[in-house]
Amino acid sequence: MANLTLLYAKAALTGFARRGSALPSSSLDAELTVDRAHLDAYRAVCGFGVRDELPITYPHVLGFPLQIGLMTARDFPFPLPGLVHVANRITRTRPLLVTDPLSVRVELADLRPHERGRQFDVVTTVSRGGEEAWVDVSTYLRRDGGSGGSSGSGGSGRSGSAGRGGRAEAPEPTAVWRLPGDLGRRYAAVSGDRNPIHLHALAARAFGFPRAIAHGMWSKARAVAAFEGRLPDACEVDVRFKAPIPLPGRVDFSTTPTGDGRRFAVWSDRPHLEGVIRG
Repeated sequence: MANLTLLYAKAALTGFARRGSALPSSSLDAELTVDRAHLDAYRAVCGFGVRDELPITYPHVLGFPLQIGLMTARDFPFPLPGLVHVANRITRTRPLLVTDPLSVRVELADLRPHERGRQFDVVTTVSRGGEEAWVDVSTYLRRDGGSGGSSGSGGSGRSGSAGRGGRAEAPEPTAVWRLPGDLGRRYAAVSGDRNPIHLHALAARAFGFPRAIAHGMWSKARAVAAFEGRLPDACEVDVRFKAPIPLPGRVDFSTTPTGDGRRFAVWSDRPHLEGVIRG
């Protein structure tokens, strides 16, 4: 598996030289088994209990080194610093177990215009016994002034009803999360995502944030942990990351039923994450 420290250093050193208008067609693959100590650490920081079944968000961190490997390759057109993770959709056709040997493949797809630049997908597929069981589509935005088009990802729709002036009203909370200042460092230790904006306020300020911010995939995992044991074997969990969550902080979590699943949201004075479970 790739050395993430070296890949981040490579991204910092080569970002200024990256130019292009197409994604490479290459992919990366790995054969993995689950490290139980690593899984336990992930469960602890994200709020999952101990079960034979892997948390539905956990394979994302298994594929993360491959994702970064593709996005720091010579033919990748964008600098890694500055990419914004705007959406993530996980589709599971069957649960994965702690004991399963896993085949992981990561590829890039669908570079397309966005009103603020361009966006693309990083697709991670996990198979068990030669059969696809889990697919993760992470959508990233590269801001570059915009192309006049919009796909709608990362900025469309809000939970709740429209209030005065069109502003969405916060849904009624079902739980309150109090997030410690070291949450970004703790999640970075298990996910490998050591983007400076998540680690320390000083580093985050260099990128325009007054404080460190929580990882988007931590907020998705923490939300999904609220449904642990109640997700259908075959399901889809689709989220949009709306605004950063400053650390330390306090946010509200809400969930409401829909015709075929649940809708959920993470709020404070604004929406941070909005998602839906279907299945």
